Amino acid sequence: MIENTLIGFIGGGNMTEAILKGLLADGAIKADRILIAETLASRREFLASAYSVALKDNGRDIVSQTDVIILAIKPQMAGVVLTDLAQVLTSDKLIISIMAGVTTSFIESHLSRNHRVIRVMPNTAALIQEAATVICPGSSANETDMQTACEIFSNIGTVITTSEKMMDAVTGLSGSGPAYVFSFIEALSDAGVKNGLTRDISLKLSVQTVLGAARMISETGEHPAILKEKVASPGGTTIAGLHTLENGRFHGLIMDAVDSATIRSKELSEK
Repeated sequence: MIENTLIGFIGGGNMTEAILKGLLADGAIKADRILIAETLASRREFLASAYSVALKDNGRDIVSQTDVIILAIKPQMAGVVLTDLAQVLTSDKLIISIMAGVTTSFIESHLSRNHRVIRVMPNTAALIQEAATVICPGSSANETDMQTACEIFSNIGTVITTSEKMMDAVTGLSGSGPAYVFSFIEALSDAGVKNGLTRDISLKLSVQTVLGAARMISETGEHPAILKEKVASPGGTTIAGLHTLENGRFHGLIMDAVDSATIRSKELSEK
């Protein structure tokens, strides 16, 4: 249980706020068990006022006071921040990184092989506590550490564990995936307008259609192909629409999009 854990965030951006909101909303942890280091004064003032948590302007100031340190900074700042923290971090601290494209081995190389590191990839739906989050352990992280990370991030959505070698594919699928879905909903809405619906009605129908379809897969446990067959009656409107999608390589284009994002993730992690 994390209720007695002291959690420190390095960085007070949107993802930190999303995690913070989830932890406090479910009562998983009290506000006085959380410290945040944020360099921007206006952001510190906002977080302190909105969530009643303690704020510092330097990450080194919170390391000694916490059990778990969550690195929520921009990936390009990783080297500088880790070098600075290495001077005060002790091996009894659990380090969780949500920095996109930054491997556990990179973090360990700036600290030491004895530090317990876990890499986490949430997606933007964390902002409404509906994230798809994937976690993987570094070389020294143990099962208890993974359980701690799962407990923290289950407060903002669904958590899945995997190995580090899968994290680029995770980035390409669930990390970038919300943007693909946003584009699909936008296209559905535009099509409704093209065929005579008002914009507000068309968008509401598009959003609810996607929400309902996703819940059907989740709650029935049936494969998407089976559910698709149940909608596509012989000679009907749905099969006509599906034919057009396949003529445009819809299925293949989605796979290509995930491939492209995965390749780009690998490129960024190698820099």
